[in-house]
Amino acid sequence: MADEYTLYEWAGGAGALEKLCEAFYQHVLADDVLAPMFAGMNPGHPRYVALWLGEVFGGPAAYSAERGGYPHMLRMHLGRGITEPQRRRWVNLMQDAADEVGLPGDPEFRAAFVGYLEWGTRLAVQNSQPGADPPREASVPKWGWGVAPPYLG
Repeated sequence: MADEYTLYEWAGGAGALEKLCEAFYQHVLADDVLAPMFAGMNPGHPRYVALWLGEVFGGPAAYSAERGGYPHMLRMHLGRGITEPQRRRWVNLMQDAADEVGLPGDPEFRAAFVGYLEWGTRLAVQNSQPGADPPREASVPKWGWGVAPPYLG
């Protein structure tokens, strides 16, 4: 039945992702590892991240329409020098916020959700390093349920 729904719909749509990002960035701003990276953050940033996640997870193309899609998101990360400890903390706090706001906890959704967080943040680390030259034009990725390999144990 899950494959009948997008991850966006399963998560609860725009409202759920906005709640997620609001809770997440409250934690980020209080975190000793991430707060310096987000000092002076645009007050709309949590909403923009919610729009990004919504589009990635199969919702409306609102981030592309409002913010310029992948090229804009990439520009926001270039040259920032994101470290592995920052990346891990970002992923962990996002998972904590997902629990806090009641995003679905079923293994299928959480596997897909965390799969995207891992994939996306690892690309962000690579693309943010000094001298990185990632492709400047691409479409917003579309993340789905995926298929886990069979358990043979």
